[in-house]
Amino acid sequence: MKTKTISVVVPCFNEEENVEPMAQAIREVFARDLPDYGYELIFIDNDSSDQTRKIIRRLCEEDRNIKGIFNAKNFGQFNSPYYGMLQSSGDCTILVAADFQDPVEMIPRFVLEWEYGYKIVIGIKNSSQENKLMYWLRGCYYKLIKKLSDVEQIEQFTGFGLYDAEFVQVLRDLNDPTPFLRGIVAELGFRRKEIPYEQPLRRAGKTSNNFYRLYDAAMLSITSYTKVGLRLATIAGSLCSAFFMVVAVIYLVMKLVYWDRFPAGMAPLLIGVCFLGSVQIFFIGMVGEYVLSINQRVMKRPLVVEEERINFEYPPGKPLTSPNPYRKRRRRKKPAAAKEKPAAVEVRDEVQD
Repeated sequence: MKTKTISVVVPCFNEEENVEPMAQAIREVFARDLPDYGYELIFIDNDSSDQTRKIIRRLCEEDRNIKGIFNAKNFGQFNSPYYGMLQSSGDCTILVAADFQDPVEMIPRFVLEWEYGYKIVIGIKNSSQENKLMYWLRGCYYKLIKKLSDVEQIEQFTGFGLYDAEFVQVLRDLNDPTPFLRGIVAELGFRRKEIPYEQPLRRAGKTSNNFYRLYDAAMLSITSYTKVGLRLATIAGSLCSAFFMVVAVIYLVMKLVYWDRFPAGMAPLLIGVCFLGSVQIFFIGMVGEYVLSINQRVMKRPLVVEEERINFEYPPGKPLTSPNPYRKRRRRKKPAAAKEKPAAVEVRDEVQD
């Protein structure tokens, strides 16, 4: 019986204190709990400025099952992990954060549920040891997106989970230049199993997430899976236009009836102009986010440009263009045999005789 291979993808950015402990922890999990499975451990580095790449190179030299991908620059917190998944070659792929906030002890549970038949097994945070305010704000964000989205979104899901090779092939065929894995799993995923867990604190180092990165993540999910922004702009614009049209008519009637003792003053004018201006600026910005999302998809730039890869048996990009092994191949019909010209000549000779 062929040994199944499990791919583990670990995205990295300035994780010099966590890379080697993560590699050791994953190897211990496979040696202790999953001895009958082969594994490949893929570290994809998003242009770190510390010693992360040096450590990954050393780990790759010590263990051929450990592979490295070094991005030419920082391609963002969504593209890099997604691209790493596409480069995996196992029967299933597990996505794990390098900071140990995704517990590696859950990998055997993921594999068990996968063997039961689930194509996707994901971890759902039911509590967290991080800052209580941040956890609450994240919860509010997930609830808001879930209500606004046309597709049912998964609350407290960060991407941590196991994905069958068949679903990974779906991601390859999708060819999305701005992928949002959390939304794709909810929209296109197979039957899935959700396993709750408590999110621990970072083992070491400092998170690279800041307000801009969180805002970028929020806008990506809103523009990818909701129409609310554009619909709200249309409805709010219509209501404001109707309201101020009524106000204008009332002011006109009052001025005509009481033209000598109805001082309108500057206050109503300033209030109206400021209010309408603020509404217009807000919704122009919202429409701009949708236009930016469309522009990024139309340009079809590559997810990641690699600078170097280690211990891979295939060049960059090959898994992205490989045929779908789960798609049935159509057999081409053989063309009908052409008539032999000599026979036609003989017939003509017989007719002439």
